[in-house]
Amino acid sequence: MEQTLTNSNTPDVEGPDTSVVKLSLVVPVYNETETVSLFLDEVGKVFKDQPCVDVEIVFVNDGSTDDTLEQLLICQRTDSRVRIVDLSRNFGKEAALTAGLQAAAGQVVVPIDVDLQDPPELILEMIAKWREGYEVVLAKRANRDSDTWAKRASASWFYKIHNKMADPQLPENVGDFRLMDRCVIEALKDLPESRRFMKGLFAWVGFRTTCVEYTRLERIAGTTKFNGWRLWNFALEGVTSFSTDPLRIWTYLGFGVSLISFLFATFIGLRVLIYGADVPGYASLMVAVTFLGGLQLMGIGVIGEYLGRTYLESKRRPVYLIRRVYDPKD
Repeated sequence: MEQTLTNSNTPDVEGPDTSVVKLSLVVPVYNETETVSLFLDEVGKVFKDQPCVDVEIVFVNDGSTDDTLEQLLICQRTDSRVRIVDLSRNFGKEAALTAGLQAAAGQVVVPIDVDLQDPPELILEMIAKWREGYEVVLAKRANRDSDTWAKRASASWFYKIHNKMADPQLPENVGDFRLMDRCVIEALKDLPESRRFMKGLFAWVGFRTTCVEYTRLERIAGTTKFNGWRLWNFALEGVTSFSTDPLRIWTYLGFGVSLISFLFATFIGLRVLIYGADVPGYASLMVAVTFLGGLQLMGIGVIGEYLGRTYLESKRRPVYLIRRVYDPKD
């Protein structure tokens, strides 16, 4: 079924567009008691003198086990822009981001982390680009100086490997921080996956895109929730969500190993027939068996990764469950 999505942005061709735009900030939070009020203070400063921007802030509490929800409720009493979507448990950032996009009512929507590593003042530049007619405005990191060497290297390799294997291509050094027009949000809401790699979905829907560069800052407080193991699983999720090349690679690898084995067997046979040399003993046999056994186990693992994804998708469980929505109007 074809669907036509219309850009909600209609810039004034006779001069600068000064119409009021409804902006939704989607902010997933998990155990971020220390950062919530600091984030709201910074957002308040940025949009204080911006009469052309009507802001709502959609916090998604992803099953926090500390006082994050209580802190959000306190902030909501003094800030009517705050809406809170409280999930029933911790579903992960991708699910929380999905819940926020579903709840956002803005003409433009910006996912942003609460730790202020992504500067809210950049959103004004994004809105200016949107007024020019772009439907997606990416925030691209000018450098990764704030990351460790290991994180910079792993990120570089992830983008190279993913973009070699998968379609569509992921823009390098671009995270979830971006501006999206309402038509993009409606397209994302129609995607049925329960296992969601949001960077890939953002790229898959397409639309007219530009980018602005910025320098990412250090966290204002708290600690990151992404360790090396979670980042590895995140990268694996990204590759298997948008490419079947890992399965194809094992087909070619199996053919190559079989060809080498055949050639080696031919060589041994000719050596015995021509020179009368003894057939190599148990050492070479054990090497061959363990090598091929290892390849088979890895191949089964790759197949299992895709089979597991298929199994989970077939259940058609919801991406998240909402315990309660706290609206300032209630």
